Amino acid sequence: MPKVSIVIPVYNEEANIAGLVDQIAAALLPTGWAFELLLIDDGSRDGTAAAMRRLSEHFPWLHCIFLIRNYGQSTALQAGFDHAEGDYIVTLDGDLQNDPADIPALIEILETDPEVDCVSGWRKSRQDAALSRRLPSQIANALISKVTRVALHDYGCALKAYRCSIIKSLRLYGELHRFIPALAVEVGAKIVEVPVNHRPRMAGVSKYGIDRTVRVLLDLLWIRFTMRFLHRPIHAFGGIAFAMLAFGLGILAWLAAEKIFLDADIGGRPLLMLGVLLTLVGVQLLATGLIGELLVRIYHEPQGRRQYLVKPGVRRPWKPPSD
Repeated sequence: MPKVSIVIPVYNEEANIAGLVDQIAAALLPTGWAFELLLIDDGSRDGTAAAMRRLSEHFPWLHCIFLIRNYGQSTALQAGFDHAEGDYIVTLDGDLQNDPADIPALIEILETDPEVDCVSGWRKSRQDAALSRRLPSQIANALISKVTRVALHDYGCALKAYRCSIIKSLRLYGELHRFIPALAVEVGAKIVEVPVNHRPRMAGVSKYGIDRTVRVLLDLLWIRFTMRFLHRPIHAFGGIAFAMLAFGLGILAWLAAEKIFLDADIGGRPLLMLGVLLTLVGVQLLATGLIGELLVRIYHEPQGRRQYLVKPGVRRPWKPPSD
């Protein structure tokens, strides 16, 4: 029998909390599975926290976590992951746009296929405004899939199910919750995507704005860097550094030759400033790469962190060779 932890961060969702808990109960109780619902209040300013406390008195499987201030969705999810004890971890939004009735189907996929580590929801018939929500989301999904090389139709769908071992291997910072599938692939996860139901928001106010586009691009830059250069930062900065040094020193050598052999006046030439600038920036980038290499070793070696993850398996006992 699977043990399921459902992790839901909430922020100013007083009008939706009671309905959310009721729908979770309606979806999970008939399955007979052992489950827990972790509601993480991310510093709500309305009556969300009070509503959560009232509901926790009636449902023994409901556990409430109250953050002291609004940290953001990634931190709230991380708090839920840290407290989750199930074999499978399910995430969804607290605005009732995700349908809790889809949860058993996601868990069944993990139960029946041991090769799958993450089941990602796809809001195929999304009930949001076309220009302000769906179009930017489609562009973002295409860009994220291209950069991370993890192709999904819908990175923004919060309804996902994971094996606990995968989630416990991740740490979320900033606003990396959008990229959990890409981060999971980095630790060896296999992902499948399935269509899920999506409903219009009936109460409360959406917390998403157009400003998230800039944050997505910045986070995407970080994800790309960590996926390619986390353990070799000198390669990220070294190539650019050597290119700038080559051009900068080449320009300075050319000007020096003109000064020595042709007695040319080079003091006021813009080319001199360009050569000095390229040389200095190249040296700085090279130094940044070297400092990054030192930080990688400081990160891994003092606490014995490995640079790799190994798939679970059984190692044969060692035996000395027979004569």
